[in-house]
Amino acid sequence: MDINKLMQQAQAMQEQLEKASEQINAMEFEGSASNGLVKVTVTGENRVTAVNIDPEILNPDDKEMIEDMVMIAVNDAIEKADETKKSRLGSMASAMGLPVR
Repeated sequence: MDINKLMQQAQAMQEQLEKASEQINAMEFEGSASNGLVKVTVTGENRVTAVNIDPEILNPDDKEMIEDMVMIAVNDAIEKADETKKSRLGSMASAMGLPVR
């Protein structure tokens, strides 16, 4: 067993993992609530980049409902981003003994 070759392979895998992570972090994921009346877009780093609320639900009496829908849409988008990270990076990271963030 050549330790230098093993170290080179580990470094190459780490570079691939970092590149894949950067690509996912640059992606955008859309979450929605109430059949698309509220939509939220987040990056792979779970940063909200857009919130879209259908004007038909903008009634001051429905403030709590709208807040709930925004929360649901944000959580939906973050869940999609996290699922993509786990599916794309999980096998690479586990092979290297690293956690997926």
